[in-house]
Amino acid sequence: MAERECVPERPVGADRRGRWREWLPLAGLTLVVLAGAGLWLAGRREAAGLLWAAATVLTLVPAAGSMLRQLWHRRFGVDVVAVLALAGALVVGEYLAGAVVALMLATGRSLETYAQHRATRDLRALLAHAPRTARRRRPGGGIEQVPLDVVVAGDRLLVGPGDVVPVDGTVEEPATLDESVVTGESRLVQRTAGERVPSGVVNAGAGFGLRATRNAAGSTYAGIVRLAEQATARKAPMVRLADRYAAAFVPFTLILAGLAGFLAGDLVRAVAVLVVATPCPLLLATPIAIVSGLSRTARRGVLVRDGGSLELLGRARTLLLDKTGTLTAGRPRAAETVTAPGGDPDEVLRLAASVEQLSPHVLAAALVRQARERGLSLAEPTEVTEEPGRGVRGRVDGRVVRVGQLADGLPDWACRVREEAERTGRSAVWISGEQGPLGVVLLEDPVRSDAPHTVRRLRRAGLTRLVMLTGDRPGIAEQVARVVGVDDVVAQCPPGEKADRVRQEARRAVTVMVGDGVNDAPALAEAHVGVAMGATGARASADVADAVLTVDRLDRLADAVEIARHARRIAVQSATVGMVLAVVAMFVAAAGRLPPVAGAFLQEGIDVVVILNALRALGGGARPARDGPDGGVPARSDDGATGSG
Repeated sequence: MAERECVPERPVGADRRGRWREWLPLAGLTLVVLAGAGLWLAGRREAAGLLWAAATVLTLVPAAGSMLRQLWHRRFGVDVVAVLALAGALVVGEYLAGAVVALMLATGRSLETYAQHRATRDLRALLAHAPRTARRRRPGGGIEQVPLDVVVAGDRLLVGPGDVVPVDGTVEEPATLDESVVTGESRLVQRTAGERVPSGVVNAGAGFGLRATRNAAGSTYAGIVRLAEQATARKAPMVRLADRYAAAFVPFTLILAGLAGFLAGDLVRAVAVLVVATPCPLLLATPIAIVSGLSRTARRGVLVRDGGSLELLGRARTLLLDKTGTLTAGRPRAAETVTAPGGDPDEVLRLAASVEQLSPHVLAAALVRQARERGLSLAEPTEVTEEPGRGVRGRVDGRVVRVGQLADGLPDWACRVREEAERTGRSAVWISGEQGPLGVVLLEDPVRSDAPHTVRRLRRAGLTRLVMLTGDRPGIAEQVARVVGVDDVVAQCPPGEKADRVRQEARRAVTVMVGDGVNDAPALAEAHVGVAMGATGARASADVADAVLTVDRLDRLADAVEIARHARRIAVQSATVGMVLAVVAMFVAAAGRLPPVAGAFLQEGIDVVVILNALRALGGGARPARDGPDGGVPARSDDGATGSG
C-alpha cells in the first residue's frame, strides 16, 4: 500500500461531493469483483477471470508507479509487497486473489480517508471558523467592512449578531458571547463594558461595539489557527517509526515468501504470504489514533503543535510548573485595605482607583476592579502623571493623590503593614496625600481553585514527579506548594536557572514544563513538551511551546495528558495486534493452510478491525469538563492558608 500522510490532502472546507469521489475507486472495484462472481456462478469462468485480472492490472499500474517514485527518492516502503502480491497473483493465475488484494488496497485507502476526515474534524472546524473580515467604524461615522489584516489596535469595530469576534479587544457595552470554540464549554457568557474578550468567540446576543487591543496576527484565535494548521501538517515520530518498521518488515516478508515457495515447490504459497503481508494496520491505525488525540485535545481547549508532541505528552513522567499565572491566577486582587488611624478604607480605595483609571498597569486594573465590585463611585482624575517604578500622581476632587511606592521614613503603622505584607507575600500599593500616607491596598495572587485537583489527576495519569519553579521568596513558594501538593519547590529561581532545571530533569525522564510569561520561554524550549498558558500568557512563551492552553483553566492540562495517554495506548495496541495477526497469517499461508483468496479476505478484515479500534481514540481518556471557568478563587489548605503571589 502506498504510504499516505496522516493529514487530509484536501483543502480545509472541501465539499461533500469531493469526499464522495474518494470512495469511487472502492465502489468501482467492488462492482467488478461482484460482476466477476456473477459470471463465475453463471459458468462463464474465463470471462470472470478476465474481469478480475483487469481489476488487478488497473490497481497494479498506479501501485508500481508509486513504488518506483519512492525508490527514486530512496524511500523503501511496503509498496514493494503490494506490487509483488498483485503481480504474483497474475503470474500464478490467481485472478480472484489479485482482485481481492486490489479491493483490499482500495478499502484501506477509503477507510483511511474517512478516518482521517473524522479524526481531524475538530481541527478543520477551528480553521473554517476563523474570521476573514471585520466591520470597522469610520472616524466620521458609518460602518465599513474591511479585510481583517488591516485592523490595528485602537480601531473601533462593530460585532453583529452571530458574528465571530475578529480580534482581541474590550467590549464597549454589555455582550452575550458563546466562547465554546476557544474554551470548549457551550454555555453562554455575559461580558460587561470594559471587559476583555478574545478573538474567535461568537456573539450570541445583540450587536456590540469592540475596541481592538491587538491586530489580527497577534490575537488569540490567530495563534490557535496557526497551531491547528501545524497540527494537521506534521507526522508523529511514532508514524515515522512505523514507516521504518514497515520498511524493515519487507525483507522478512520476501524471505518468508521465498522460502515458502522454494521449499514447497509451489509459487502459490509465496503469493499467499505476500497477500497477507502488507502491514496496513501499522501504517493506518497509528496516525489515525494520534490525529484523533490531536483533535480531541483541540476540542478541550488545548492546541498541541504536532503528533510527536502528543506522543511525548503521553509518555511524560516529570512535570515542572511555573507559579505565577500557572498555579496562581496571575491576576492580583485586592485582599485588604489598611488606612492611617481614623481613615475610611472605602474612601482610600476610591481615591486610588480614581487615579489609576488611566494606568495600564496590572495592579491598577486590580484596584479599579475592586472599587467597582464594591460599588464605589469613581471620580474623573485630572493632572495625571505616571513615573515608571514609582507610581501615579493625579488630582481627585481637588485633592492631590499619589498611588504607588513610598520612600523610607514611614510612620509606625505603615512600617507594621509593610512588614506583614512582606511576610505574607502580598503586594502593597500605597495611597498618599499632601500630608503623607493615607492607607495601603494589599494585593494577592490566589492559587487557582482547580490547581490541587489538577495535580491529583496528573498523578493518577502517570506523572511521578511534580516540581514548582518560581522567582518568589521561599516562604511564599512553600505555602503555595503545600496547597497544591507538588513534590518539590525551587524558589528565587531566575529564568536562566529555570531552563537549567528543566534541562536537568529532561535528562532523567520525559519532561513537561508549563508556564505563562516571557521569562518562561527558555524553560519551555528546553522541555520535551513545553505548555504555555496561552489564554493569559505572553506570545513569546506560546510561540516556543509545543502545546497551548487556549482557555484560562489549569485542569485542561490534565485533560490533555489523559487524552494523550489514551491515544498513544490505542495506537500501540492497534498496530501491535494488527501486525501480530498479519504475521500469524503469513506463517499459516507459508504452511499451505491459507490460499491467496482467503488470505486477501482475512487481511481485509484485519485492516477494518484495527482502523475501527484506532478510532476509539476519539472518545475516552479524559473526564467531563467542570462547569464554569476558573475564577481564581483561592484554594485553602487544611490550615486555611491561601497561596499568593
